[in-house]
Amino acid sequence: MKILLVEDDAIIASGLVYALEQEGYAVTHCGSVREARSVSDSYDLAILDMQLPDGTGFDAREALKGTPALFLTVVDDEGNIVRAFEGGAEDYITKPFRLRELLARIKRILNTRQRAGGEILTLGGVTVDTSAGKAAVNGTAVELTALEYRLLLTFAANKGLILTRTQILESIWDSSGNFVEDNTLTVYIKRLREKLGGAVTIETVRGLGYRADS
Repeated sequence: MKILLVEDDAIIASGLVYALEQEGYAVTHCGSVREARSVSDSYDLAILDMQLPDGTGFDAREALKGTPALFLTVVDDEGNIVRAFEGGAEDYITKPFRLRELLARIKRILNTRQRAGGEILTLGGVTVDTSAGKAAVNGTAVELTALEYRLLLTFAANKGLILTRTQILESIWDSSGNFVEDNTLTVYIKRLREKLGGAVTIETVRGLGYRADS
């Protein structure tokens, strides 16, 4: 699988390139937004430093539309974290990071996308084409953020079952995720309900969690 690394710190970049290649990935390294914009290949994942010499990881992300992204940053800022997920990020990790944890997160992202390939899921009046990463409500396409999409996949894979908040959070982020808060989950479930309308009922089961059904 092919990974694009956009990182201006030469020491961090060389270490990551070596570690990723040892894991069997083909890695292309860019040191700036300008270089990232010049790449012509397609990639299975982009690892983007948030602070680059000529812009931000968000700028690089815009040039790589359709490519799953994992952000690296030294700033543990909730606003940037939320913006990253709303912009379609798959994950977000702060520096300094543990290499094994980063590799595990990368593997989880790529494995999840591989398992999802080609499957059509339904939940009430919602259809999810996992190969295209798209959802439709009664045949009409609906725009979801990456986090909303993963939340929908979780409910679609567990139709009619009560899921605890912990189970839902662990299905969206890995269990050691640093950016998971209960109020964040509440906000995203509210947004998902609004976007799906009456096509799906996402029920709050007091004291237990949530259940989704048609």
